[in-house]
Amino acid sequence: MAEETKAPQPIIFLDDVHVVFKTRTGSILHPNKVHAVQGVTLKLMPGETIGIVGESGCGKSTTANVICGLQAPTSGKVYFKGIDVTKRSANQRRTIGRVISVVFQDPATALNARMTVHDQLLDPLNVHKIGTPQEREARALELIDMVGLPKSVLDALPGQLSGGQRQRVAIARALSLKPDAIVADEPTSALDVSVRAQILNLLTDLKKDLGLSMVFISHDIQTVRYISDRIMVMNGGKCVETGPAQDVFNNPRDAYTRKLLGAAPSLLHPDLGQVK
Repeated sequence: MAEETKAPQPIIFLDDVHVVFKTRTGSILHPNKVHAVQGVTLKLMPGETIGIVGESGCGKSTTANVICGLQAPTSGKVYFKGIDVTKRSANQRRTIGRVISVVFQDPATALNARMTVHDQLLDPLNVHKIGTPQEREARALELIDMVGLPKSVLDALPGQLSGGQRQRVAIARALSLKPDAIVADEPTSALDVSVRAQILNLLTDLKKDLGLSMVFISHDIQTVRYISDRIMVMNGGKCVETGPAQDVFNNPRDAYTRKLLGAAPSLLHPDLGQVK
């Protein structure tokens, strides 16, 4: 008999995750609480892009922070390639830090203003002690070419670059350790409209060329649809709808999803009709 083919394991699996924050209101003994994430379950498979969409305060960025380890869940489980990492050890953090990278919303604050692009690209390689000095230099050149920037950018400071160039540098830095997955939290919202499509196309090409998985966070469902295989719509900390991108876009089941579609005319797809 032929051996059974094992199903691929999810890179990250969130199982009924809740995140509750205490606020500064209320009494010392009974502070008020905000239930930022309520029972979210999500599996990120190899090579897949999941788009998480919703308005500000819906819990999408908190969910992304749980995925990459910046936020511990109040309850629920987090699994990394089948291993329970809900309470991560230092070794697990280092391992996951090499496999999952983050591209933040504003590259101006994500990059160190006093470090050249060259040094910023080398920094993760130095911290994780990857390769020889010569191999690290070669990797920096490879990364800057990968994101479509000239070699001259390596000697520049972030303040000397445009917003789109800075975001390309931030993406190159996120790719430096050859991660399996990238968490992109509103990576185009701080950019000019004319640059957004370029960055989305770059992320799409990198995903295809490198076999990356991606969690793409945005308030714009049209942008999420453009880049995602699956979409998860969040409202009030809950997942109100999930499914293949085309299904969610063409046949939205939840009233909130229909509201998002109706309120977000696309800048990327001017030929798309209005959702009825």
